[in-house]
Amino acid sequence: MKKFLTVGQIINTHGINGELKVYPLTDDVKRFKKLDKIYIDGNENKVVSCKIGPKIVILKIENIDSIDEATKYRQKYIEVSREDAVSLKKGSYFIADIVGCHVVDENGLDYGEISDVIQTKNNDVYWIKGSRELLIPALKNVVVNVNVEDKKVIIRPLDTWQ
Repeated sequence: MKKFLTVGQIINTHGINGELKVYPLTDDVKRFKKLDKIYIDGNENKVVSCKIGPKIVILKIENIDSIDEATKYRQKYIEVSREDAVSLKKGSYFIADIVGCHVVDENGLDYGEISDVIQTKNNDVYWIKGSRELLIPALKNVVVNVNVEDKKVIIRPLDTWQ
């Protein structure tokens, strides 16, 4: 499993004092308020302040004190260590842990590997690439078992979905 989890992408600067405008890549943007440290390009950075907007987060990072310094961080990703990640309820997984899992059905038929997770209003959808591409809904009546340690997802056979 990955040591760091991506929680946002720096999309621009904010103001002239080095603040960063961040597009959140997490379900709960309020989690940014609880962050003391983040990682950008593998380097640890201390969070000085955080403002939550409707669709963005404004972060002030220690030692980024001008618009010129902040500009260097555009399009970079903000990560947190797995230890600092939010706790997930049972049956929930980080997308980073699902991507790369191998998908087979209960009969042993191999469908391929999850290349992406598409988040929709109602449920996630696993984008599987193998001998053909499939979109599999992440629903309880479809997904039988998820084992992120073994990188394996077991689903019901396609012809049994209802």
